[in-house]
Amino acid sequence: MYSLFQLILSQRSIRYSLLCVLTVWTSWLIILEPSRAIYNLIEHWEFAFTMVFGSMVAGATSMGGGAVAFPALTKWLHVSPPDAKLFSLAIQSIGMSAASFTIVAMKTQVEWKLIRWVSLGGIPGIFMGTAFLAPLLPPEVIKISFTMMIGSFALILIHLNLTKNERKFTIEHWGKREKILSLVVGLMGGMISGLVGSGMDVFAYSVMVLLFGLCEKVSTPTSVILMAINAVTGFFIHHFILGDFVTPVSNYWLAAVPVVVVGAPAGAILCSLMERQMVVWILISLIGIELLTSLLLIPLTTSVVSAGLFALILFTSFYYLMYRTKLRCSSPGVTSTSKLL
Repeated sequence: MYSLFQLILSQRSIRYSLLCVLTVWTSWLIILEPSRAIYNLIEHWEFAFTMVFGSMVAGATSMGGGAVAFPALTKWLHVSPPDAKLFSLAIQSIGMSAASFTIVAMKTQVEWKLIRWVSLGGIPGIFMGTAFLAPLLPPEVIKISFTMMIGSFALILIHLNLTKNERKFTIEHWGKREKILSLVVGLMGGMISGLVGSGMDVFAYSVMVLLFGLCEKVSTPTSVILMAINAVTGFFIHHFILGDFVTPVSNYWLAAVPVVVVGAPAGAILCSLMERQMVVWILISLIGIELLTSLLLIPLTTSVVSAGLFALILFTSFYYLMYRTKLRCSSPGVTSTSKLL
């Protein structure tokens, strides 16, 4: 047993993850006081339980914990969509940040230049989505549009993985066009996150895979770090600028914090151990569950159906355009993952 413990601690990523867990747990207990912290955890256990799975998904895939938290809170726990969105952003600011530290500690390959430029666009994007767009759109329309966005991406992703295409581990050429494109991706992804509490990661992931042709094993950890930065920004906006991070959402968040700081890094470690195809099919399965539950539980009024069809057509066309553009632009000298994996 002692030898096993030594082996575990010898892993740099696990040492960093444990340090992060101990820091967050200690802060959680000191700020709340032990008795209040445990009482709040017991009182809101369902939020902590939901994020056991949600945080694993956040660290291991490009879906983000909010993609689990938002539908679970609105559909089963009957939390209002604005509160569910706020909870999703707040909890991802902890979980995705912890997963990001683990990714860096593991020295997992990510596209740092893409992270820098997408994040520059994501900061104003999430502010626009939070402060200006969210109050204008009905919650059901926002939810079905997000579902159709990731559903249409799953269709393209299935086709992409049933055909033999080259995958790159890095973006070789990084010029003005790529920088502007990254800013636009960040702006759009930030607005989506401002509306539903998640979306920067899966939207940026789709661009990385379909347009840049990046391998999913590189795109996934890159999207996790992007969502961490976006979630921290969104949480800051809600807490310090809008001032709407109050009870009961803050209590839900405090109950889930000690869970996600463990689950998200664990998900990141599992992702690094899985084969590329496994990562892809887990992501597709999660999108399928999201699509099915949305169609069953969201009231399908005329406006909701119309918005869903519009989003489906819009994003399917957008993804297909990226897919075709990537195929035309791929160079014969690019290294394929099929030769390396």
